[in-house]
Parts: sequence; structure tokens; C-alpha cells
Amino acid sequence: MIARTQSATPARIVKTKPTDEALLIDLSGVTIVRGDVPVLRDFSLQIRSGEHVAILGPNGSGKSTLIKAITRELYPLDRGAKMRFQLLGQDDWDLHDLRGHFGIVTLDLLQNLSHEVVLRQVTARELILSGYFNSIGLWPHHRVTPVQEKRARKILRFLDCTHLADRAVSTLSSGEQRRALIGRALIHDPEALLLDEPTTSLDPGAVREFRHLLRKLARAGHSLLLVTHHIADIIPEIERVILIQSGQIMADGPKAKILTSAQLSRLFGTPLKMRHHNQCYDLSP
Repeated sequence: MIARTQSATPARIVKTKPTDEALLIDLSGVTIVRGDVPVLRDFSLQIRSGEHVAILGPNGSGKSTLIKAITRELYPLDRGAKMRFQLLGQDDWDLHDLRGHFGIVTLDLLQNLSHEVVLRQVTARELILSGYFNSIGLWPHHRVTPVQEKRARKILRFLDCTHLADRAVSTLSSGEQRRALIGRALIHDPEALLLDEPTTSLDPGAVREFRHLLRKLARAGHSLLLVTHHIADIIPEIERVILIQSGQIMADGPKAKILTSAQLSRLFGTPLKMRHHNQCYDLSP
């Protein structure tokens, strides 16, 4: 999540334990307008805690708007009793508290990272720790505690990038930078990770490594909400796929039922052929 202001002290995260019945995301009748254009229209979506879900759609379909609504960068139109927008059973969230439940990696965050690392020599360790302060890297007024340092070291080990800890992020490959950003999202041990087009601009080798990391995260117990237009990003652990077109859900269901040549040709507006091998999916014209 991208902060509008920088915090002088670490955010105090007090996790509210959701009830077993609480949905991770529960939206009903949600309309979001950007400018004068409705991007999401009467949108409804329910995702359970522990689910791994892919939201698939072409550019401009409303995927990123949905992520911005979840991270409270955009707000739905108030439709009174007809509209419901709940995260983990709550209508209202403090942004600091929200970061304790949802780890966010978005295209906006990637762009901010690219800008900041040019100006300052932010190391991978500092980038991960900066999740406590909702910043990109650490600033002189930030005070890191021993407990926070221990958490960062644990994340570096989990991500298999301890060797990158003291390297400047500007010297890392795109795949290594993406891994460090995942570490930043993990700093509060969130229930869910929201990833917006996570493999954009990665080369084929880095894409393969990143998908291995997504599988590791899924097995570690983090719900994955993957927003993408790349079919090959859908790892075996993701069993539910939601297709979005023109701000509305076109299809929602089990992966095997949704990922068909006919459905995806309709979604992307061009004839496509689905290929499926070894629990992996891909498309060809």
C-alpha cells in the first residue's frame, strides 16, 4: 500500500482476529466511478479466508480499480443499504490496521520503487523493513526495533534472498526486486497477499522463479488474490478463477470450468486456444 505521508514511528498493528464466518472480501452492489466513468458497476464478490483466487481480465476491465478499492485508494459510491463493502467482516478500517491483514504488491508500488531507488541507495533489507513505516526504504527518523530486525531476517530466509540483504535494490534484477517487494508485503504476516500483475516486465526465467515463490507462499498459509491478464501466472494452488470484463464479473468458478478456449476468447475478444499441461495453463492465438 502506498502512503500519502510518512510515519515518524512504526505503525502499531493490532490484528483483529476475524471470526471463522468472516469473509476475506465481501462486496455487494459496489459501483466505483473514476472521473465520470463507472469502472466497476453493481459489482459483487465474495472471497473466503484461505482461498487462492485469480482475477483475470483484459486491460481496462476494472481489475486494478478493484485492488485500489480494497486498499482504500478509491471508494465506492454510497448506495445505502443496497451496497456492502466489507473486509474480514468489517465495514471500516484504519489503514495501518488494514496493512496487518492484507499485503499489497501493485504496479503503483513498483513504479514508486523504481523512482525511489534511483534517488537513494535502498537495500533489500531496508525495503522489507520499510513495510513497518509504509515507505519505500528507511529514513533517518525511522527507528527499527530488534524484534523488527528479527522479522526481516526471517523473511529474507523464507524468500531465499539472505544474500541480497545489504545490496542496493537498484543493483538487483527485476525478479530480485519483486522478491524484496513481496518481503515488504509480508512484514506484518498478513492473512492475504494481493498481487496486481506481479510478473509484468519479468523475463521468462524470472517469471518461472516468481511462480515458484507464489506456490511457496500459498503453501505457507497466505491467501493469494492474484490479479492478472497472464494465464500462465495461475499456479496449481489457485483453484478458483474470476473473469472480469467491462467492470463486471463475466464468469466465476473452478479453474477447470472457467479456463476454456471459448471463455477466454470471449473475455479477450479474439480467438484463443487454451493449453493445459502439468497443472499449468497457457494461451496461443
